[in-house]
Amino acid sequence: MIRVAAKRTYVAVVQRLSKILQRLGVLGWLDGHASKRSFHWIRSLFAIYDVDEMIALDVPWWTYRAIDRVDAFLRARPGANVFEYGSGASTIWLARRAASVHSVEHDEQWFHLMQSRIAQFEGITLDHVPVDAQLSADPLFHSEKEGYAGKSFQAYASAISLTKERFDVIVIDGRARSACLHLAEKYLADGGIIVFDNTKRARYKDAIRRTDLLASALPGLTPSLPYPDKTTLLSVKPTDNANA
Repeated sequence: MIRVAAKRTYVAVVQRLSKILQRLGVLGWLDGHASKRSFHWIRSLFAIYDVDEMIALDVPWWTYRAIDRVDAFLRARPGANVFEYGSGASTIWLARRAASVHSVEHDEQWFHLMQSRIAQFEGITLDHVPVDAQLSADPLFHSEKEGYAGKSFQAYASAISLTKERFDVIVIDGRARSACLHLAEKYLADGGIIVFDNTKRARYKDAIRRTDLLASALPGLTPSLPYPDKTTLLSVKPTDNANA
């Protein structure tokens, strides 16, 4: 609870400071220099929890190193098909670079907020998949996030199976991420990648270790965060025959 309170205080202070800097023209100056990574990151600090600001800055909420890698991947893979657990600025960022984005969102209020943001993009499908009506018997789907104790997300994590498709990019940045990773492996297209965010957390490290996937950890600065984080890209390990 102390950490949550500290986070809320920090966000409130930054948002108030943002209004002051906007009036002084500082944010406008930073916008004009946002092509430089350091200036872009400083500007993004004042966009924390502001989806419109993040959309304007054209960044998802992953580490910059991961953003660069996924951007290069999508440029080399025209017509990419993307599935995303957890919607937001990343949904728009992906839609600008991929042929289609299918995103699932558990939060009803956020789902409705995103409707107007995605309206201009024909390639986006956004589904609202709420917390399970009854606690799943399988603990894999139980939430470990503060505020969701005693809740499960089996329907949410399993939404990818209803598409009956395979995806070039699968983004895991929502609820029940370990369960989402477990299911996502089956729906990854040949040569595709999984983007698993916030992998500094111990439970996510354990989930990655339990897979047979090749993991590339990309720690570093993240838009809007004042501290380093880590995003991990995962892909199918090459077989011995592929190396022969």
